[in-house]
Formats: sequence, structure tokens, C-alpha cells
Amino acid sequence: MNETTDGFSRRRFLQSSGAAALFCALAPASAATSKATPIKKIIPSSGEQLSVIGLGTSRTFDVDSGAAAQSPLVEVMQAFFDNGGQLIDSSPMYGSAEAVTGELLKAVSDTRELFTATKVWTYGKNEGIAQMQQSMRRLGVDQIDLMQIHNLRDWKTHIETLRDWKQQGKIRYLGITTSHGRYHGELETILQQQPLDFVQFSYNIEDRTVEQRLLPLAQERGIATLINRPYQRGSLFRKVRGKPLPDWAADFDCTSWGQFFLKFIASHPGVTCIIPATSKLKHMVDNMAAGYGRLPDAATRQRMIGYLESL
Repeated sequence: MNETTDGFSRRRFLQSSGAAALFCALAPASAATSKATPIKKIIPSSGEQLSVIGLGTSRTFDVDSGAAAQSPLVEVMQAFFDNGGQLIDSSPMYGSAEAVTGELLKAVSDTRELFTATKVWTYGKNEGIAQMQQSMRRLGVDQIDLMQIHNLRDWKTHIETLRDWKQQGKIRYLGITTSHGRYHGELETILQQQPLDFVQFSYNIEDRTVEQRLLPLAQERGIATLINRPYQRGSLFRKVRGKPLPDWAADFDCTSWGQFFLKFIASHPGVTCIIPATSKLKHMVDNMAAGYGRLPDAATRQRMIGYLESL
């Protein structure tokens, strides 16, 4: 569950849209956002509020964990927290990403708002327990905020463990994930039958399949949602390459294509938190800017879809 631009540089979008200027304003001690309030959504099962822009770690944080604390990723993560970020999502599936996240958390300041989210991705009860214990050690925490069953793998086994762990206080929330549109039918059945706190799936302005069943069902069942692949793995940037951002994007405080795509997702009432992944400081600051200011209303959302389809 990752978000990359598949080799296409996002820099030209930032330069052409004015987000580069925003970066200059935000990067030094986050002066611009210190006077603003990040957009937060409510976790239905608890009432806790969570910043709408989170951070994914697939691919982007899969680097040498031993050198993580001295890498440019320290600045990336610091910018995440400086600009109101909370939820960081990882998985044992993502190579060294969990261990790297843990090392980076030691290197940055003021992580009081940290909301840890990771996954169990194996078969068997004992194997699942061992993997989750390893995740806690890698992340350097005694309690995981959100533990998710990755891509429904052996979910009937793991969900019992997660319920026990929640009662014991080892985790605060339990959830389940998918991506690519895989397993939507089975996932729908699980959401209807199981008491879950979170569900994670893919959603973006081009892939809106979950608007039909999964997003409304999550709202109905009081389940918070994490959104992966917000940029359709970079294909959205390729689609708008060389195209102007519409002037009316300013009406919802949008200054870049990246913010355009993120604000579209964030404006859906069923969305709780979006988890774009990046290893670039400039991209991180641009992503976080989408979590401030106004969001498009229903009519504007349709206008956004129509504009993108016309390109």
C-alpha cells in the first residue's frame, strides 16, 4: 500500500502550481501552519480526532535501517510532525520500513501526537503474535495504536488475537486492509459482520469504486477509513502533466495537483485519514498542506471529476 510517482518527477507540478512557494513558507519551523488548525476527522468507535493526512511507508521507507537516523528521511518525518501529522502506517510486508520508522522516531522531536498503525501479515495464531511483537520492538513502542490484518490474510485467526490484545491494552484499535480493489466482496461481508475500528482500502479521484459500497458501509457501521493509493501510484500526475491547475482550485485553498487529489479524497464524509507515502521533503510539505484550509463541497467534487476527465 504505497504511493510513488513511478519515476515521474512531481517537482515540476510543485513549481508550476505555486506549491514551491508554500514549501518555502512551511519548511522553516512550519511558521505558516503554526497559526492554522489541521483538518481532523473523528474515529467513530472512540470519538478521538485524527489529522486527515497521514503517512504511508511502503517502498519509500524500505532503506538501510542502520543509516536511517542520518538520512534525509529524518527531515521528511520531522516535517510530517511539524505540519500536524499523526498517523504513520507500516507493515512487515514493507521490508525494513517498520525498523526505519522506529529509528526515525528516535531522531525527530515532539512525537507526542504519534499514532502508530501497522499490520499482521502471516498465517497462524502464534506466528501472528510473534510478528506483532516484533513490530512493537521495531517501532519502539509498548502499545500499537492500530493493528490491521493485512490484505485479509488469515483474518479469522488474527481477529481473535486482536480482540484479546485490545482488551489487554496492547493495541487501541483493530482493523483490516486491502488494496488494488482486491477482495472487495469478502471485505464487505467482514465489515457487515465484524466489530472493527478501521478499514483500509484504495480510493482516489480516478478510482472511485469504494464510493458504491465500502465507504457508505463504513459510515453506516461506524468504522474509520484509511485511504491508500491516493495518487493511483503516480498515474494521476502523469495524466495532468503540463496541464494547468484550474483557477477555481483556490476556492478550496488548493495550490498544487497533489493537494487537488488529496483534498478530493479528504472531502468525502466517509474518509478518516489518507496515507500518501514519500521520501522527499518537498512532497511531504505539499502533502501536509492539503490537510489545511477549506475542502471542496459536493458540487465542487463533481466539477473536479469533470475537469480531470476533460484533460
